[in-house]
Amino acid sequence: MSLRTPEAGGIEPIELSQDLPLPLYLQLAKHLRNQITSGKLAEYDALPGERELADRFGVSRVTVRKALSSLTAEGLLNKRQGSGWFINSSTHVEQRLSALTSFSEDMASRGLQSGTVWLDRSISRATPEEALLLNLRPGDQVARLNRLRLADKTPLAIELSVVPTKYLPDPFGFEGSLYQHLRNLGHPPHRALQRLSAVRLIPDLARQLELPEGAPALYIERRTFLEDGAPLEFVASHYRGDAYDFVVELNLT
Repeated sequence: MSLRTPEAGGIEPIELSQDLPLPLYLQLAKHLRNQITSGKLAEYDALPGERELADRFGVSRVTVRKALSSLTAEGLLNKRQGSGWFINSSTHVEQRLSALTSFSEDMASRGLQSGTVWLDRSISRATPEEALLLNLRPGDQVARLNRLRLADKTPLAIELSVVPTKYLPDPFGFEGSLYQHLRNLGHPPHRALQRLSAVRLIPDLARQLELPEGAPALYIERRTFLEDGAPLEFVASHYRGDAYDFVVELNLT
């Protein structure tokens, strides 16, 4: 059975089907998510009430509430006590994985103003795992750069970079792009390997990214190499799941 909603309140019509394997609340959440991220529903706009949405979409209020709660967990909606549900369409970025760029360079290419809140800058001994990933000897020192990355003042990612001190002797010696600073020091990044996985944010990370605890995020580990194959950097990052799409172009060989 198919259910068709009327066009109202800026929300486009959609067909919800009880015959699909995807539950109705997830079908509704997907549709509203597309409306928000495409800009068809403007930031800070109020959604119609749960009863009105249920009538418009021909579903129960429980279904509507589950859909809205799902979007709230993703950071796309805010629920204000006594006032209803409001759009929270934060900065959305689409990043291709075919090029090696820094966060600052990536935001600049999109016309966004990048920003940084330093959480930690220090030098310490590499952990056994870091020593293995960076081909270091036990006791070798590394520079640690832990940053909250912003785009147009919106927090998008928490990024921990670990670089051997032979390549970055002074972690306080720059403020902008780390990759540009490494190029200036004569150590230009050449290639990288990345691993992506889906996670839910623990309380501290969620607070820093201004999201609810347990909100979805992308966890990315990257190893960056010099042209001669020597490991230059290890990065562990958490990206907002509601703000980032990673795109890969595939070609037939």
